[in-house]
Amino acid sequence: MNRYITMTIAALIAAGGAGAQERLTKYSDIHPSGNETILHAWSWNFPTIAKNMKRIAEAGYSMVQTSPVQQCWNPEGSKGMLFSENEKEGQWYFYYQPTDWKIGNQIVGNKEQMRQMMDSAAKYGVRIIVDVLPNHTAFDIDAVSDDLVKAAGGRDKLYHSQGLNPVQDYNDRLQCTLWGSGALPDVNTENKDFQKYYMQFVNELLDLGVRGFRYDTAKHIGVHSDPVDTASGVKENDFWDVATGQKSVKGVKLNVPYEDLFVYGEVLQDRNVPEKEYEEYFGQTASGYGHMLREMLEKGSAEGLDIKDWRHSASPETLTTWVESHDTYCNAHESAALTDDQIRTAWVFLTARDKGTPLFFSRPAGSTRKNYWGNNRLGEAGNDEYFHPEVSAVNHFRAEMAGQPEDIQTCSDGQVIAVNRGKKGSALINLSTLSRPLDVSTSLPDGTYRDRVYGKEFKVRKGRLTGLLAPRRTYILQR
Repeated sequence: MNRYITMTIAALIAAGGAGAQERLTKYSDIHPSGNETILHAWSWNFPTIAKNMKRIAEAGYSMVQTSPVQQCWNPEGSKGMLFSENEKEGQWYFYYQPTDWKIGNQIVGNKEQMRQMMDSAAKYGVRIIVDVLPNHTAFDIDAVSDDLVKAAGGRDKLYHSQGLNPVQDYNDRLQCTLWGSGALPDVNTENKDFQKYYMQFVNELLDLGVRGFRYDTAKHIGVHSDPVDTASGVKENDFWDVATGQKSVKGVKLNVPYEDLFVYGEVLQDRNVPEKEYEEYFGQTASGYGHMLREMLEKGSAEGLDIKDWRHSASPETLTTWVESHDTYCNAHESAALTDDQIRTAWVFLTARDKGTPLFFSRPAGSTRKNYWGNNRLGEAGNDEYFHPEVSAVNHFRAEMAGQPEDIQTCSDGQVIAVNRGKKGSALINLSTLSRPLDVSTSLPDGTYRDRVYGKEFKVRKGRLTGLLAPRRTYILQR
């Protein structure tokens, strides 16, 4: 389950039967500034985020993504752990099992605590985006609130006609959008009564000051070209038209202009995914590019890899990018064995680039490469990596380089990367466990440049940038 999109609407054309592309200007037709970064404050509660807001802002993040805030599965005896062998003692993924779309749960806190967090964010100029998940409910359908069941018109109307069947083939769009992803009961997101109930929740978040959303399991909610659940009385797949403010439902409509929001969908890349159609509504996750970055880290070299290609059919401006996500860290621990300094080197490379919007996943406090869960407490801040000097330096570099063209150079058998940004700056990355020499072309004027973090000097002469890089270290040079 994953997150992000920036979206700006240039024009909305009111048309009852018009296609999505006629109603909405594509994200790719907009041109985002390319200077923002997101901190994924994974499993932090509202008071913790508020307490650390000043540090977050000083580290150069323009947005914070919270974990899901709606009511969720809360078994008796839960002890607030990120992970436990005895599941009832606590799990991070409980908040991915909604029981109602009302603000507040045992993990992130209550509505008043959220209000206080929003006040702190406003004070420091940080936008809050919320992870939302209208696609499914908790496994235990008896735990779903009576209010939600009643609002949807009854339990049978809350779910798709085959919504309790687990997906067997994720490349089959009928199963992918109308059956239970991960066996989670699949909500009938085309039910007008559910849409109204959900949009009231969204509008309540917007009233608190939320200015963006990550749509979890977005590719499991159908677009117009996908199969329609006629057995449930559905006539069209219009959830995204409603969620993005193009349509109202029973008198309820998105109460903030969509162009003012930052929204992206977890559309994990695979076969038969209508990425271009999703692009008409929101930005998408660049999961394939993240996989390539982790391959690069494991090799300790970019040699043989096309590190410029975003590996996505959507325009790169629309993508939310990451080195790792909470899913790659937690689910199969795909990325959890990578060291913090490896993650840091790839973050500097990714964030120094001029496209996409990078998201930094905050690993658990106290985590090691043998103990992935660290202190193992829900609600606490992650480890110190999110404000490491190299991470902070490249976050600020990204903002200051907005509009500058990128030029990516490699040397030392692909172990050293330079991301040049016009004539204004360069980010240098050593992927190797050994010191490596740098000798690449650059547009920086001749002279001596001192790195922002360590004060190390590099020289430019006749268009060549040279120096020596310490093992798994990054450097930021600016005019």
